[in-house]
Amino acid sequence: MAAAAVASGVAPVRARFLTSKEQFHAYLRARGEPSGGCEEEEEEEEKVKEEEEVGSCQSEPPAKRVKSEDLGQDGESREDAGAAEKEPAERKRARGQNKSRPCMKPKHYEQSRLCPSVTQAHLGDGYQNIVNTDLAKQWEGKSLVRNNLSKELQHQLRKRKFSFRKADEYLRGLGKPHGDGGKGGKATERSTEEQEVSNCTTAQEGLGDGPECPALPEQGEDPKPDALQSRSPTAGEEASSVKTVGPLTDEDVIKLRSCEKKKLEIQGKLYLAPLTTCGNLPFRRICKRFGADVTCGEMAVCTNLLQGQSSEWALLKRHHTEDIFGVQLEGAFPDTMTKCAELLNQTIEVDFVDINVGCPIDLVYKKGGGCALMTRSNKFEQIVRGMNSLHGRSREQRYTRGADWDYIAECAKIASPMPLFGNGDILSYEDADRAMKMGVSGIMIARGALIKPWLFTEIKEQRHWDISSSERFDILKDFTNYGLEHWGSDTQGVEKTRKFLLEWLSFLCRYIPVGLLEHLPQKINERPPYYVGRDYLETLMASQNVDDWIRISELLLGAVPTNFTFLPKHKANSYR
Repeated sequence: MAAAAVASGVAPVRARFLTSKEQFHAYLRARGEPSGGCEEEEEEEEKVKEEEEVGSCQSEPPAKRVKSEDLGQDGESREDAGAAEKEPAERKRARGQNKSRPCMKPKHYEQSRLCPSVTQAHLGDGYQNIVNTDLAKQWEGKSLVRNNLSKELQHQLRKRKFSFRKADEYLRGLGKPHGDGGKGGKATERSTEEQEVSNCTTAQEGLGDGPECPALPEQGEDPKPDALQSRSPTAGEEASSVKTVGPLTDEDVIKLRSCEKKKLEIQGKLYLAPLTTCGNLPFRRICKRFGADVTCGEMAVCTNLLQGQSSEWALLKRHHTEDIFGVQLEGAFPDTMTKCAELLNQTIEVDFVDINVGCPIDLVYKKGGGCALMTRSNKFEQIVRGMNSLHGRSREQRYTRGADWDYIAECAKIASPMPLFGNGDILSYEDADRAMKMGVSGIMIARGALIKPWLFTEIKEQRHWDISSSERFDILKDFTNYGLEHWGSDTQGVEKTRKFLLEWLSFLCRYIPVGLLEHLPQKINERPPYYVGRDYLETLMASQNVDDWIRISELLLGAVPTNFTFLPKHKANSYR
């Protein structure tokens, strides 16, 4: 068959699968049947009218509520579309977050809330707890999820009674009052140097290893402002150096302190990037199952962690299957970052800390954090010495243009022997192979994992996986099970699981099955055209209509509450 003529920037789907927008949605409305869809369509319209007429305690005030018919094809409101039409010259693209999203938190469970003593126990005869002895024995002494915030620690943080001795010593060396928040931006990726001083650990972040751990001042001695510079050998060390033949090591000269951790070896491993909203614990479990070697929690704000906010500490939770796990910190000042590093080192189990210096979101950027930190090298150097901009995509690019891998390769060459991970636009094993040839120590995968989490398997097995719709649906089943296990199986837990499932489906719909492509591989910045899959479920999963995402969630979690609406957190801006 001749190659189908497709527009520039559109994925090359085989001609026999292509269809029009109208035919695509008509097929889905007909539930995959070739005819007879009109009656069902009328029934659905009547159902929608009935739901609008029936009031509910879950409905939002008119000013806040966004009706599903007001949402565009890709989930954006018509209001936003109208705003874009007013600026035809600039053709303003969707970017950043969707503001004023409708609240999806169900409220009806508040009216029939049961006593916790009942909801948290399975009761048998005589109102005694039912215990599965075999299951209890299997997990006795084991913790499935670690890094929880204890009430005692939360109280210490809120009352400011937690001791930051090492952090305070370092900040005095900078001439900064340890309570000063400073002015500027936010950071987030891995407090290499702050950890080197406050935790006395070696820098081991995905972007690379920093300098050796500096010597801390003796008790009573004032730390020097240049405490982060490499320590010079003492007279005793110089005397102990001996000329030898063969490879030299410094093990006989520089002894490791008891507080220093062993160097983290992650070169050549597949790193699941920290992903805000979608990079939750259930999603990371899915990626681990498909071969992700290194995982990282969602972006956590340092100031919120230091205040003991439960919602922020929840982002640090680690499943027992995550054998190499890090947390991502957001903060722009040496004082908050140093204190946060010391806090985490003392209270949670984590292998590394990731400092975000690449987030383009306005909320972070305007406060001086994320990619704005790359232009604030003085502050950044105080946080992580020896790094100032290792990022292959500018903020202006967002995700509409390809990552600059030539620049990443240049950075990797300059950074050597410090390991440097690269990421950007990896959606196939060919993309991963090309990336590794650029001289990076490993690759980090972000959007590619959201679009197809089995990408890790494809890279390790060097193949294209023509995964079936039923196999993909099984992945969604596992996610919902993990979600109910993590967030709870009550009404609140179900709706929270649904919320994160819908956020993920806004990425999953971009995947095009291998068997439908004219040529391989699919490119991450090519927009999927309208196509009919090899079965109804495959077609349903290809829909970029919010209502179809909700329909998929109902297949897994039951019917949504009355007047339920959904708007993705981030606007689509991934294509040229």
